[in-house]
Amino acid sequence: MSSPNLFYNDSINYGSNNSDAHTNNGNNDANDRHKLETQLDSDTSMPVHGDLYEQIDQLEAIDVDELVKLLADGGDETTTKSVTLADFFEGLAQLATMGVVEITDIVEAIHREVILRPLGHFNEKYLNKWQRGITGRIYGTVRRIVLLVGNNLASVLRFYKNTISKKTPQPLPDSLKKLVHVLNGVMGDHLVNHKNVLAIPMMLYDKAGNPQGDTLSGRIVILCHGLCMSHLSWQSADDHGIGEAIGESQPDTTVLYLDYNTGRRISRSGRQFSQLLQNLVDNNPNISQIDLVGHSMGGLVSRSALFYAEQEHLDWIMRVGNLITLGSPHHGAVLERIGNHVQDIIAKLPFAGSLAKLGDMRSAGIIDLRHGSIRDADWNALEGRSVLPQDFRHPARLPSGIKTYFAASALLETHYDSKMTSLLGDGLVSVASALGEDDVEHALFVPDGHKAVFYGVSHMNLINSRRVREQVVEWLLDNGQSDYVDRPRIYSYPKSLALAL
Repeated sequence: MSSPNLFYNDSINYGSNNSDAHTNNGNNDANDRHKLETQLDSDTSMPVHGDLYEQIDQLEAIDVDELVKLLADGGDETTTKSVTLADFFEGLAQLATMGVVEITDIVEAIHREVILRPLGHFNEKYLNKWQRGITGRIYGTVRRIVLLVGNNLASVLRFYKNTISKKTPQPLPDSLKKLVHVLNGVMGDHLVNHKNVLAIPMMLYDKAGNPQGDTLSGRIVILCHGLCMSHLSWQSADDHGIGEAIGESQPDTTVLYLDYNTGRRISRSGRQFSQLLQNLVDNNPNISQIDLVGHSMGGLVSRSALFYAEQEHLDWIMRVGNLITLGSPHHGAVLERIGNHVQDIIAKLPFAGSLAKLGDMRSAGIIDLRHGSIRDADWNALEGRSVLPQDFRHPARLPSGIKTYFAASALLETHYDSKMTSLLGDGLVSVASALGEDDVEHALFVPDGHKAVFYGVSHMNLINSRRVREQVVEWLLDNGQSDYVDRPRIYSYPKSLALAL
């Protein structure tokens, strides 16, 4: 019985096992094999060998699943300080250890299948006996040794950070910051659950790249980045990105940049973002208007924050004027659905099913992109780290009174009306998903005049495209004054005929 969660189940439950099998000499190998066969063919459990096994059994009495749930539920209480250079090396040490442990899990899972499946014993009964058997305990010993070495290395680096480098902590270079954000996007929820210092805290930054701490007033615009990206992603090579363009067109508007862990559940990030904005308004009562601009996952996090602010009757939502999303998978991302489908196929193949565990390493944030889930209700009643199927997900309509604009893009440079064009979209998100178009229950009813499709623009280039930048500035400058409801959908084409790659 393969576990749906590689990090949450196998590496913790099996990691509590131990073995003194290494003390056996060559003459005892036959006896060991006989004991394993006896276990697989008998309903009785293996006798405990010595005090060491008694201590192991006491450890196994701890309800690890409940402990993991507590860690997951407490994930909102992340640190509020930026990652330093010392944090980076400490986190890598722990991450390397985690990687070795997970590889051991996969090897053992394949080993179990090869031995048990031909005998017709690949079921819960015999898998439980495997865990208590000699081979299972040997794998447990490997895990414990790796964890011991890795934790000691992390402890040394932590000691260095807290003593020698504490007085002069070195900030992380921008290049390494981007690497850390990629790691958070891929396995950010695992980093939080393992209390890894590489887990990115949710923070607001100003245009100079410093944590926001100044007194604010008037209108503010908050830019929210997408998966595996950071607040640095809004910077352009010519120093004329969306943030700079907004600042130049509206000098009295303050532009802020949200930074967050994109590997966590989108709904958790949305709740935290909502509370962050409430604190921002409480500390800066002279803020008159808040506009949210989200790229990709950032648009979903913004929608989630608005949804929970309305549910919890938080007053910051009363100051929101505009919501603009750029290529956000409101109804799911094609690649995540394909990846999940391939994983399901692999899981059904004999002797290869354990390889499907590799797919479980991807973060919960990526899994939420499968159907664009922004509510806790889409996942919190499920075991493992999945989400409800598309037909059973819960609607999350847009709050009333907020001007909403959706921008989509397509790799093709001309308007070619076909199912393939809409499905391909910008390479990651279909045009229909980015425009919030779905069945009646889940459709986001945004007027056609509030939608724009940019041809010849890839998903990642949505934040760098001049045409997209100009459209965002136009929407924000208008600030809901014009009647876009009766206008047709906006179609934007490139001036040149070069291929969009």
